[in-house]
Amino acid sequence: MAFSYPQNIPAAPPTGVIEVDLAALADNYRLMRAQAYGAEVAAAVKADAYGLGAGRVGKALWDAGCKRFFVATVDEGIALRRMLPQAEIAVLNGLMAGDEDVVRETRLTPVLNDSEQVRRWDAGCGRAGERGAAMIHVDTGMNRLGMTMAEAGKLAASLPDNFRVSVIMSHLACARLQQHPLNARQLQRFRRVRALFPAAQASLANSAGVLLGEDYCFDLARVGIALYGGNPVEGWPNPMKPVVRLSARILQERQVEPGDTVGYDATVIATRQTRLAVIAAGYADGWPTPASGRGMASVGGTAVPFAGRVSMDLIALDVTDVPPASTTPGAMIDLIGPDWSLDDAAVAAGLISYELLTGLGRRFERRYV
Repeated sequence: MAFSYPQNIPAAPPTGVIEVDLAALADNYRLMRAQAYGAEVAAAVKADAYGLGAGRVGKALWDAGCKRFFVATVDEGIALRRMLPQAEIAVLNGLMAGDEDVVRETRLTPVLNDSEQVRRWDAGCGRAGERGAAMIHVDTGMNRLGMTMAEAGKLAASLPDNFRVSVIMSHLACARLQQHPLNARQLQRFRRVRALFPAAQASLANSAGVLLGEDYCFDLARVGIALYGGNPVEGWPNPMKPVVRLSARILQERQVEPGDTVGYDATVIATRQTRLAVIAAGYADGWPTPASGRGMASVGGTAVPFAGRVSMDLIALDVTDVPPASTTPGAMIDLIGPDWSLDDAAVAAGLISYELLTGLGRRFERRYV
């Protein structure tokens, strides 16, 4: 049997909207550049620009003056290359076996994390008859990706024939904690590594690292969460402009009497006559269950608490103290917005801002201002 699929099916209004302020994003980039003591500032747009759309975000940053970008995977790099044909795009996760040709053909810059990756990239550039470039990642205390300092010393003593080391880099583990002693230890180790590669640019600072001061900025800073409005430093006032506003649609309003329970496991028992607004968002959309009983939303400047457990597709909010005209079905309520920031929402959900942003689901429509 042949099936016929209808065409031009009309779209329903979205149940939730993530509004991305591209002007604020560009302002945040310019602020980080002004704070970087003359270092070039590159943008981390991995994980689809922290869930906000790497194509639109990348173009806005390019227009603001950013010419270098960091992604996590080769696939992310290829997708971004289609949007930014002239940008330098570096792949943080390294060079997997078999990726040499596609990385070279799409003009991506591999960040090499071990000696075997160095060998493969050197051989791949040699086979193609090209002199390539690569960044070298050296671990100075994160113990995640990167060469050991001993491996970096061996590489410096016998540089590859078919590519040049364009950047020597490392990653700070504790920059968000400005007084942590590991920051100074990593800086000292990185200076030793940098001295081995005098012809390469040096890159150590992430968003929080830029705010550690001039010693950490070197030639190139790689900023991420600060661009998207998150506070890069724990315990400081956030200097960044908010970029994200997330609004969810009210599906139903209901009255609850004293003694009635709300949600799974009856974790909330009403102590007064309570008006609830049930919104179209839940853990399937990236709003985790630890936000139950802790999360907030806002309606016209008034904070309204979560009532009961977050479920897969729904959250109930106590809107008793909000004028009823503001909470009719179809109206939108801010889960992130002017009165309840990205960092506020993340803390209430038991997450960090990076985790909350990258976990926001695809049922939220992305709109760009």
